[in-house]
Amino acid sequence: MGPKTLQAAGRGPLILKDMDRAGITTDQEGAPEGVLIVHKETGWTSHDVVAKIRSLLGCSKVGHAGTLDPQATGVLPILVGRATRIAEYLINWDKEYRAVLRLGETTDTQDATGQVLTRVDPCEVPEAALQAVIARFRGVQQQLPPMYSAVKVGGQPLYKAARAGKTIPRAERSIAIHQLEIVGFHGRDVVLRIVCSKGTYVRTLCADIGQALGVGGHLLTLERRRVGPLSIEQAMTIDQVGGHLAAGTLRKQFISLDQLLYQLPALVVNDEQAQHVLHGSPIFPAGAGQLPSSPSAVSVRLKNEAGQLLAIGTHDVGRVGSIRIRKVLSLLNH
Repeated sequence: MGPKTLQAAGRGPLILKDMDRAGITTDQEGAPEGVLIVHKETGWTSHDVVAKIRSLLGCSKVGHAGTLDPQATGVLPILVGRATRIAEYLINWDKEYRAVLRLGETTDTQDATGQVLTRVDPCEVPEAALQAVIARFRGVQQQLPPMYSAVKVGGQPLYKAARAGKTIPRAERSIAIHQLEIVGFHGRDVVLRIVCSKGTYVRTLCADIGQALGVGGHLLTLERRRVGPLSIEQAMTIDQVGGHLAAGTLRKQFISLDQLLYQLPALVVNDEQAQHVLHGSPIFPAGAGQLPSSPSAVSVRLKNEAGQLLAIGTHDVGRVGSIRIRKVLSLLNH
């Protein structure tokens, strides 16, 4: 890609599936940076996974993008090094789940870890009625966060109040269920495929479906199969991460910051502009005029002529050609 050439954003949610993971950046000590796609196993908290990866890599800058409950399994993006600085651009990705809804039982946590509150025989629920109710939960809607959640009200996580036997008034939140379909129906257990926006509680969705059917229900099992373009087919268990580390092949498993930010248009700057970018100074490249029009500021990737990602900038629509530097992602001596 030549100077001042814009790169189109990704064309679909699985753009990274066939992507070469070359070009991984490193920190000043040469440690790899980027994202590892970890397959979280049941019983682990997301924090447990972060702590284990931090210990394996000997790196203090490790985080994750999108918490999974301990009993859930599946895709957990682990951010290493400067990748922790781009978490805000990843948390808005949609997510895909495979969930098992158990009909006929409600629990205080809305999942299988809680105490059973009610139990009825759901055998009278015909599949046609289930399909009709499922259809009502597709699209944009309001969802009430569960009491057993990390959502804070008055500065305190709801789960602390729930453990004390309290119910706290809380506001509904807007979510979007992009896809919701039945992939299996086995007695009282319904296997669902769900594609949804950030902030969606799948266990609340299952409980709400059960309530709408008049028999109650809860989330029995949950597997996250995709976060944005990061799929479960790419994911590694903690043991596999350790195996790659021992074999010296872990670096190849990282996805670079540039690949992760594929949805942001890319603008190539010349050497002089690159120095301004690395010092956090605004630039006025001619190529900014080709950026997509938008009523609000547009985030862009700024790359040098060698294709190295330098920073994330913001195109200020109120100032023609102005690119303000939001996050510098490369070192001055690179």
